[in-house]
Amino acid sequence: MKILITGGAGFLGARLARTLLQKGELCGQAITSLTIADLFPAPADLLADPRVQSHAGPMLEQQALFASGFDGVFHLASAVSGECEQDFELGLRSNLDSTRALLEGLRQAGNAPRMVFASSVAVYGPDDANPLPDLVTDSTLPSPQTSYGTHKLMLEYLLADYTRKGYIDGRAARLMTVTVRPGKPNGAASSFFSGIIREPLAGMESICPVDASVSHPVSSPGNTVKGLITVFEASREAMGGRLALNLPGLNVKVSDMLKALEEVGGTAVRQRVRFERNEQVATIVSNWSRGSTAERAHALGLRPDASFNAIIEQYIEDCKTRPGYPADALKGLT
Repeated sequence: MKILITGGAGFLGARLARTLLQKGELCGQAITSLTIADLFPAPADLLADPRVQSHAGPMLEQQALFASGFDGVFHLASAVSGECEQDFELGLRSNLDSTRALLEGLRQAGNAPRMVFASSVAVYGPDDANPLPDLVTDSTLPSPQTSYGTHKLMLEYLLADYTRKGYIDGRAARLMTVTVRPGKPNGAASSFFSGIIREPLAGMESICPVDASVSHPVSSPGNTVKGLITVFEASREAMGGRLALNLPGLNVKVSDMLKALEEVGGTAVRQRVRFERNEQVATIVSNWSRGSTAERAHALGLRPDASFNAIIEQYIEDCKTRPGYPADALKGLT
């Protein structure tokens, strides 16, 4: 089986690639080739695997690659929420135009590959005609309030139409906010959901730009990757239709996250977080879902993380054992 991961050099994409290579197969078929397409080359440990090929550069320049024929595709590449708000053209080019190039390449190949698209909980939002419920479900009407969420929703429908036409076997999974991410903050408005855990554990101060009462669904990297693979391997009948489904999320408040940080890391670690409201970020976050359910994913056997304590503990263990985590990531722990 030949697999393509767009965005595969990034944190989540690289973790997905490592998991697939270790698993060795999908849908009962051996993975013989794994191609990573991203703006940057794949990490060295992935390149060391003879099954891996890396193609660096804009997706808009890689349509010939996409048309070369793949059996399975995980489409993770995307400009994130903050970037799309600051640069409208970048968002259109990186999300809509690039995905259209990918889909057209796959259509030209003519073998109708199975494709998982990483959509987002950002498709949900409040509107005067569509109030946002406390918990969004698979069937909640999306009304995104950011360009990023709008792009994701548009692509969900485009994926469904390419599937209806038989060009691909597409399935869209709405990811909850993934935390804890290693490394430096990115351009996502949700970046602080990792920062208020990651930086204190590394011995650095972190600023929380929203109120402690803010509630949001989150998922660990490990559980998110498990969800993507499960959605890929599910039959069309088990999926229950062409429309996007929610991956499971743990519904937590910022105060819950900080309580867990103190329980796992100690009082000194928790005290490195201070609140300083950022109106731009707070406004974006106020239009996001406060919690979610995932009935269709539940039917596939997927569950949210057991607790936020468990999510932090996973991050600490990953820092000790996985590639891609800074050597000083836990220097704030005593």
